[in-house]
Amino acid sequence: MTAIPATLDPATLAPETAQRPSKAAIRAAWITTGISVAFLLFDATFKLFATPEAIEGTMELGYSPDVIVPLGLVQLACLILYVVPRTAILGALLWTGYLGGAIATHVRVGNPLFSHTLFPIYVAILLWAGLWLRDMRVRALLPLRKV
Repeated sequence: MTAIPATLDPATLAPETAQRPSKAAIRAAWITTGISVAFLLFDATFKLFATPEAIEGTMELGYSPDVIVPLGLVQLACLILYVVPRTAILGALLWTGYLGGAIATHVRVGNPLFSHTLFPIYVAILLWAGLWLRDMRVRALLPLRKV
C-alpha cells in the first residue's frame, strides 16, 4: 500500500491548515475571475432574456431558438456554483464541460479557429487560473512544476 503524497493529504488541504496564497495572487485571482464571471454573466443574461442577438447567434450555430433560455439557466447554475467558494471547483468542472460543447459546436459549423473556436478555451483558462491562484487545494491538485 502506498502512502498519499503530502501535497494530496486531505489533512494538509483543509482550509484552516493550508498555506494561504499571497496578496498579489489573490488580487490576480479576483481580476481573472472577475473578467470571466462578467463575460459569462453577460452571455447568460442575453440567453435568459432571449435577446435578438442571442437568438440570431444561436440559429447561426444551428440550434433552435427554443434552447436559448434553458442554456441560459444552465449557465446561471454553473456560474452560481463557480462563484460560491465551497462549490467553486464543481462550478469550474461544469463550465469546462459546457465550454467543451461550445468548442465542438464551433468546429462543427466551421467557425474561425482563434476568434471563435478557441474562445471557450480562453474563458476556461481564466476560470481555472482564477481558481488556481486563490485556492491552495487546486494548486496541490494541479501543481506547476519547475523543469
